[in-house]
Formats: sequence, C-alpha cells, structure tokens
Amino acid sequence: MRKVAVVGAGPGGLAAAILLARSGVDVTVIEKRSQVGGRTSTIERDGFRFDTGPTFFLYPRVLREIFLAAGFDLEAEIPMVRLDPQYRLVYGSGGELLATPDVERMTREIAKLSPHDAQGFHRFLAENRQKLEKFVPFLETPFESWRDLVHPDMLRLLPLLRPWRSLDSDLHSYFDDERIRLSFSFQSKYLGMSPFSCPSLFSILSFLEYEHGVFHPIGGCGSVTEAMARVARSLGVRILLDEPVEELLFQGRKATGVRTAERTIAADSVVVNADFADAMRRMVPNHLRRKWTDKKIEKKRFSCSTFMMYLGIEGTYDEVSHHTIYLAKDYRQGLRDIEENHVLSDDPSFYVQNACVTDPTLAPPGMSTLYTLLPVTHDTGSVDWPKEQKRFRALAIEQMEKIGITDVERRIRTEKILTPQAWGEEYGLYRGATFAMSHSLRQMLHMRPHNRFEDLESVYLVGGGTHPGSGLPVIFESARITSRLLLEDLKLEPQWNTDPVMPGTPPADSVYETVS
Repeated sequence: MRKVAVVGAGPGGLAAAILLARSGVDVTVIEKRSQVGGRTSTIERDGFRFDTGPTFFLYPRVLREIFLAAGFDLEAEIPMVRLDPQYRLVYGSGGELLATPDVERMTREIAKLSPHDAQGFHRFLAENRQKLEKFVPFLETPFESWRDLVHPDMLRLLPLLRPWRSLDSDLHSYFDDERIRLSFSFQSKYLGMSPFSCPSLFSILSFLEYEHGVFHPIGGCGSVTEAMARVARSLGVRILLDEPVEELLFQGRKATGVRTAERTIAADSVVVNADFADAMRRMVPNHLRRKWTDKKIEKKRFSCSTFMMYLGIEGTYDEVSHHTIYLAKDYRQGLRDIEENHVLSDDPSFYVQNACVTDPTLAPPGMSTLYTLLPVTHDTGSVDWPKEQKRFRALAIEQMEKIGITDVERRIRTEKILTPQAWGEEYGLYRGATFAMSHSLRQMLHMRPHNRFEDLESVYLVGGGTHPGSGLPVIFESARITSRLLLEDLKLEPQWNTDPVMPGTPPADSVYETVS
C-alpha cells in the first residue's frame, strides 16, 4: 500500500485522511495537541464545553458527501439543529435585526430598518444563487497557474463576479443603508478581512446562510471533528496525538516522510494541514523553498486575529440569541484599527455565542456558556498583551451589556482567554492570524499556496491556507481537491464520486430540527 503522512488533525487533514483511506492508501495523521480538530476542537473546563474557533456550521453538503463516500451518514453521526433566527445583529448606530432564513420574514425585518432596501433582498438572493452556481466548479478545481485564471469559462464569469468591486460596493447595488450592507458583509470576517477591501465574490458567504442554513451541531463544532476522527479510524487511519512533527524529511526536493521526537514515519507523500506559514518556517529548510521562502512569507498580508473569552456562567441568558453580533457605531474605524493602525479600539465590534439556549449539554444543569470573540490586529508587536489583557477583558465585559448580557463578572464560574500571542503559542498560528493569509485578489486562486505544493515534490496542502480558502465548507473542499491530486500522482483512482455537484438545497436538509 502507498503510505501518506498527514501533518495536523484539523478538519482539512481529517477529511483528506478519510478520502485517501477510502481509496486504499495507508494513512497516518500526526497531531501535536492532545485532541483532534485544531481550531475546530472543544475546550472542556469544569463541566463546561466551548467551541475553540468556528461556531457557525454552514453548507453541510460537502461534508455529507465525504461521509457518504466513506459509507457513513452525516446526520446519524452528527445530530444538528438549523437555527431560526440564525443570529441577531445589534448596531452601535441604532437598531437591530433578527436574521432569518424565511425570505418574507427577513424582508419585513429589513423594512423595519430601511423600507427602501427590503426588495433588494430578493434581488440579492437571485443574483447570488446564480453566482454560486456558476462559480462552484471553480471552487472544486485546483488553480495551479495564471492559465487557469484565463480559462474561457472563467472569463465569461467576470461580469457576474465583478472582481473590480469590493464586497461593500457590490452590496450598494442592493442596499443603500449601511447597516443593511454590514448585515450581509460582516461574514468577510470569516476570512479575516474588511468588507471594504474583500472581493465582491464573497457575497456568496451570506447567501449560503440564507439559502442553506446556519446549523448548530449538538455538542458544538468540535463534535464534527470528533466524528470525523471516528470515521477515519474505522477506515484504518492511525491518528497519533501529543506528537508534534519537528521536520519533513526529503531526498533532494522530494518528501520521504516526517520526523517527530518519538519516531520517523516514512511516506510516499506528505499532506500538510498545519498553519502554512508556521509549518514552512518550522518544518521545511528555507533553501528548499523557491517561491515561498521565509522572506516572501513575511511580505504577505495576513488576516486579523481574535481576542477570545470562554466563560462558564452561573445561570442562563434565555432572552439572548444563540448568535449575536454587535457592529460598532464607527465600524470602519474599528477595521482601520485592526488592519492599518494595529491598535485596540475603544468601541470594538464583537460576537457572542450563547449556545446553551439551543444545546444545554454544553454546561452543567442551571448553567451556561458564553463564547465571546473580539476581532483584533494580528501580532505585530504593537500591542503588549501581557499589559493590555486585563484592561481589554474589562472592556469586553462592558461591551456585552450592549446586547443584554449583564452581571457577567459575578456569575463567572470558569474562564479561559486567548490573545493573538496565545493563538501563536498554543495553536501554531503565524502572527496569531486566526484566518491565515488574507483573501485579497493577490492572494486568491493560483496566488495562494497550491494544493499540490509548487515548491516541493510529494508535498500537498489542505486547509484555509490553500485554495479555495478559509471556512469549514471550503476547507472540506480543499481536502477533496488535494486528495484527487495526490491520488493522481500516485496513479490511484479516487474511490468516491468526483463529479462536481451543483449547489441546491440538499435533499436531506429536512431531517434537521429547526429551533427558533
């Protein structure tokens, strides 16, 4: 059997392991932490369970197909509920909106804030439905050179994709009120970007929420990667935990395996699922890399980071939505503080997950969890986090009162904080950038590190640092792309359906319970 070593047991690495093992490959996954999942894992403290990173589970279709390829049913392995409302938006400039997938209710919600913009929602859905349908085949295809970009089918898409527009300017064609535009563009933060610089293509992110739903996996998103690990092991995949990879091994430029402190693992191919910038600098000698040298990596633009508070709370906040996003009054200034000034804002935007209103299994009886995220600058050295952490924590608790979460300090029973420095130290994220390299036009498609890594032989990449990019659905898609390329190079046939599947409402969506 051909042997493959997968560095990292994040969602991309686990998905690739499943697909490769299903195709007859001997797969070993090597993970530095004591649990699978990477940022899509679970933090457990004093009987409370928190998602580490992602809390929104979107577009389950891709993972459903990966599970089906392995002979498993996604819905049976990971019970989920579809949220309605999906989230609550609170505007520092005044007003709020309950985002619902019910088109007519959502139209009325928009009309409460801006009657003129209400019908723009219907046009937004219709045009983005077409955009997604046309662009999905390219999201399912590797981009290995500029020639892929000038494919005739891609060129015909340009009038629809409008790459010369930012996300915010594109939304101007549907909505005049900036609050409404922010409601359909804050999702650019999933990519670690500002809607005022993010390419207009990514309007499909908010469209996916309304067309295909926002889901909560019971037990949190960490339960998704735990289930993926179960499926992988059932296919014979070995998963080694608490074993950091120290280096990739080479003969010339060809990878021959990996080395940990405990063993050497020989492999015909190596899949890297660790943070790209950090992994290259730590695991691969600089002289072996032609395009992605340390010097060139340093010059790339990286996403924002996040200040995280995981709070176990006495009692519950039953009137607070499962997901709440607060958009600061001067949202643009907040983004400038993050992306240009690299300082901490006095009125930061933030997000809170109050998941126990949907899933009481996450806390002891009569208690609840609060997951609080504040986007901040990645680690440039401009913020002294040991000095600022206490002050910024107090500000975060004060900010939460703006969405109805009061009396927090007295009710805290357990607490964990992650700063950009901690993201770097604990999770190996270069500069603490929680969404890897940003998704600007100069860092997308063929200009991201390739799935079949161009600098080395028999090395492949999977996860948010490669094509198609960040976010769980596209990370799962990166695993399919990478696995196809690797199997092609090993002259093996993929043992799953590789035909692109056009988007549409998944037929099995009706099995999900909807909570409101």
